[in-house]
Amino acid sequence: MVSRLFKVLKLLLLGTFVAVVSYYFLYSHIFYCQVVPYSDFDEVNRKLYVSAEINVVQRQRMYEAIEKARQRIGSFWGKSVGEATIILCSNPVEYQKYCHSNEGAGCSLGTPWGDSYIVLNPYGLNVDVVSHEMCHDELFTRLGWWKTTTQIPQWFNEGLALMLDRRFVQESEPMKRYLSYKDEWLYLTHGAQEVLELKDLKTIRGFFGGGQRHVMLAYMSAGMEVSYWLLLTGPGSIHALLDTLREGGDFTKTYANLKKAGESQQHVPPSFYPLH
Repeated sequence: MVSRLFKVLKLLLLGTFVAVVSYYFLYSHIFYCQVVPYSDFDEVNRKLYVSAEINVVQRQRMYEAIEKARQRIGSFWGKSVGEATIILCSNPVEYQKYCHSNEGAGCSLGTPWGDSYIVLNPYGLNVDVVSHEMCHDELFTRLGWWKTTTQIPQWFNEGLALMLDRRFVQESEPMKRYLSYKDEWLYLTHGAQEVLELKDLKTIRGFFGGGQRHVMLAYMSAGMEVSYWLLLTGPGSIHALLDTLREGGDFTKTYANLKKAGESQQHVPPSFYPLH
C-alpha cells in the first residue's frame, strides 16, 4: 500500500514537473510576466513595474504618458475597466524576454485565467503606444479571453486600438479620421489596386505574417474599416456589439447588421467606402 502510494505520488510529481517545464518553454514570456514581482524590476505599485535601468527623469515622462493614455481610454470607452500589469523595459533584451518578440513598440498579453500584461519597449513609452495597448486590454477585460480569441477578428482588435493611437492619423473627429485612413489606404494600395481582404486579416498570423508593407497595409485597412464603422454607427455601437457577444451572439452578423443600419440611416453612397 505504501509502495503504491509512493509510486502515485512520484508520477504526480513527475507530471507536474513536465507540465511546468513545457509551460515555461512554450510560454516563457507569460511566465516571466507572472514572476516580475520577484525580478530586479522596481515595483512602483502592484500593477506597474519599471526596469532598474530607467532613470528618474525618464520614469516621470513614462508615468505622465500612462496617465494621459488612461484619460484617452476613459474618453473613448466611457470609463476604463482594464487592469493590466504594465512592464516598462529599458532595452530590447528585456522586451524580448517579457513580450516574446523583438518587434513593435509594445505588446498586450492576456491569459485564459484573466491576467493581462502590457509590455513596452524603450521606443514605445509614449501616449499613443500606451493607449493602443490599453485598448487591447480594455477589450480583453470587457469580453474575456475566450470570446476575444475566438470571436474578435484581429483586424477589429487592431482597428479599434488605432482609434486611440494617433501615430498614423492625427484626427479624432470621426469623418476626418475615416477620410485620413482612406487616403493612407489608397496610397498604399496604389489606388485600390493591391488590397488586403479583411477575411485574410482575421488571425494574428494573417495580420502580422507578412513583411513591413503587409503589416502597414493591414493596419491601414483595419483603421479605415473600423473608423468607417464608427462613423456610421457611433461610439455606442462598440458596447452594443460587446453586449451581444457576451449574450452568445455572433461577431460577423452583429457587426454587419450595425453597419448596414448605419449606412441606411445616414444614406451613405456606395462610392464613399472604396471596398463596396
